[in-house]
This record gives sequence, structure tokens and C-alpha cells, in this order.
Amino acid sequence: MAKTVPLDAPTLAWARVAFARYYQATAVPAPERIAHREIALFPFAEATLMRRHATVPSAEALSGYLREAVPRHVYYSSAYYRAPAEPTMAAKGWLGADLIFDLDADHLRGAETLDYAGQLRLVKRRLLDLYDDFLIRDFGIDPNATALVFSGGRGYHVHVRDERFRSFTSAERRELVDYVLGTGVEPRAAIEQVREDVRSGRVAGDATVEAGATARRASVRSAARLAEEDAPGWKGRVARGFNLLLHQWQQDGELRAVSDMESWGISPEVARRWAKRLVRKGGLERILTQRWLHEFEESADGRALLDAVVRRGSVEVQGETDAPVTTDIHRLIRLPGSLHGGTGFRVVAVRRDAIPDFDPFRDALLPETEGTVPVTFLTEVRHPFGWGLHRTAGATDELPTPQALFLVLRGEAALRPAPG
Repeated sequence: MAKTVPLDAPTLAWARVAFARYYQATAVPAPERIAHREIALFPFAEATLMRRHATVPSAEALSGYLREAVPRHVYYSSAYYRAPAEPTMAAKGWLGADLIFDLDADHLRGAETLDYAGQLRLVKRRLLDLYDDFLIRDFGIDPNATALVFSGGRGYHVHVRDERFRSFTSAERRELVDYVLGTGVEPRAAIEQVREDVRSGRVAGDATVEAGATARRASVRSAARLAEEDAPGWKGRVARGFNLLLHQWQQDGELRAVSDMESWGISPEVARRWAKRLVRKGGLERILTQRWLHEFEESADGRALLDAVVRRGSVEVQGETDAPVTTDIHRLIRLPGSLHGGTGFRVVAVRRDAIPDFDPFRDALLPETEGTVPVTFLTEVRHPFGWGLHRTAGATDELPTPQALFLVLRGEAALRPAPG
């Protein structure tokens, strides 16, 4: 829910004016079946308590409501209700709910080392993985029944309005989340046991019914082979992660391979021996081109390493999403087209083909207004606005309203009092 920096009364009043101008000039689009959804908001006030259980009958009424209320944050229910204005869930009468996936930098591996802009780039990459690989490819969701939305804060939402999922219970939605997260997945399922003709290196047919069957059986052995990268579901996903890791070793060399192996608990001596065999002596190339895993099968430490690589590969391509958002059938989600009260960014619905080029520092800003706002920087800031904004703590400047609003709402700058 909303993460809001406390502001003093004059600053709240200034920010509310900027939001009011936006809502006066903007017809915020209404979600599907708006009359059956709950509307909730946080006002511009020093005590930011959520106001819930509002309802509006139409898109026009929604725009009017926002112009009158001028909320700092505004949400709507993913659920549909018979009576959304009722104060209890039992009285509301649940009719179903959209399926919502939330990707937020707070929940992504590696995001903690990045600045805000870097976190947004990471979340966007994870969004495409979730959308393309899981929702469209594995779940078979119709892209026309989805919406991708920049949250205005630290991530993205995927709204799924597919009738097949609308009546899903929390437990059924949890199963979808578990699939995305790889819960219960056995990575070794990506390794297929096949019969290999040792003379040709190819998969053997059924030689037992052919002439000369005894000789042929002698040349056939059971062998492990990695699944195809385009295999369905987690089998193909693990294969892609496995190959990605091997490509990294191939590119970065033996030291990277040794470092990775040691981080998995493999002894330095074994790690060095396997890194030499795989990187320097061409083992990686044979695996990547032929998918045979002979390199690992000939010893106990090789089989242990294979298990480690396969499991690491599954982590590399594991999906990430905020599970409580998806499983909550009464969830409140940010309203696309509204403003985020912690950044001043717009909550923006973005087409899938526009996601790679989408830049919140350009595409989610408030429209430019005339004049500038004097601010004092409370901390060092560095953000990739069009010209590149870098200031040290204590510095002063005059900035366009959208950038000043962003910094003030995040607590990185304060309004500078007028002289006298």
C-alpha cells in the first residue's frame, strides 16, 4: 500500500494544487465494470488514513470524484461486488476478481544494490519475463485480456481480465503463484534419460528388433541429455537457465566458473579441475551444441556439480511476483491514470510493444507547466531526467514543477521559502 513521506502543511497544500490541476485537466479512464468496484483513497493530510468503500456509477462520475477529492493516492478493487459501498466484505457480495500480478523492486533479487532508476530497469526486465514466459506462453492468457501498468512507484502491475480466472479462489491463485515462483519444481526434470548410440553419438532407435540386434545393443547406452530450450513449462525454463549459466562461464572464463562453483559449496580443488575441463578443454561447447551431459556423468563429483548447475539454472530463470497481491481476492490496486502520492508520477498503462522503450522519468511525468519551483536538496540526488539531474545535499535550484514534485514527495528536497 502507499509509502508516503510526511510533509508539512504548506508543502502538502502546494502538492495538492499540482495534483488538482492534473485531475481538472485529465479524464482518468474508468476500469471495466466500474459500478461494481470499490474506490479507496488517501487524502492530502498530515494524518494519512485511507478512506474506503466509495463507489461511482460511471467513467464521468469517476473523473468528477477525483476532481473533487484530489487524492494523494487512489485505488480500486480488483474484485467485483454486488454492493461495493457496503462497509464489510460479507455485505459487499463478492462476484469475482481480476487476476493481478505485482512486481516491485522491494521483492526482487539484486535490487537492493541499485539506485531507484536501476531498480525500475530491473523490474521492467522481470516484467517481460513474467508476462511473455509465464502468462502468455505457459498460462495461455489472451494478450487482449491483459493490461501492463507502471505503478508510479517502484514497479509494474499486470491486470488479467480473463473470465477463466475471475472466479478463482485464493487457493487456486496461490497455485498460479507457486508455478511462477517455481515452488515444488524439481529442476532435474530438465534432464532426459535417452538411449544413445555410442558409435554415432545420436539417439538410438529400438535396436532389439533389428537384424544384428546383439551387436547393436552392445553399442547403445542410457545417457543424460538436457531438454530443448523451447520445451514447454519449467523443463524448457530450466534448460534455458542452465545454458545461460554455461554461456556466462564461456564468456567470462575459468575464474568465473571456479568462483560460482565455490559459492555453491564445491571444494576449490574440484572447482578448478572442472573449470579447466569445461572452459579450457571445450566441455561447455560440446554441451551447448549437443546437449549431452557426459562431462558430468563419469564421477560422483561430476554428478554433484550437475545437480548444482541445474538448480542454479532454475533460480536464474525463476519468476518473481508479490504473492499476497495475486492471492488476495479483495485486493485494492492503484488506479491507472491516477497520480502516485510518493513520486508525483502518473500510473501509466503501457502496451507490451512499448515496454522496452518506456521511461518513467520521461513518460510518467506530470505535463510541464509554466514557471519553476525553488527547492533545497536534502540529500545527494542523481536521477535520469532528460538533462540528467545531479545535486549535492544543501544545494539549491529552481526546477520545473514535475521534477520538483518528484523530489519533494520522495523527501529528497524541500520547498525553499520565498525571500522575506
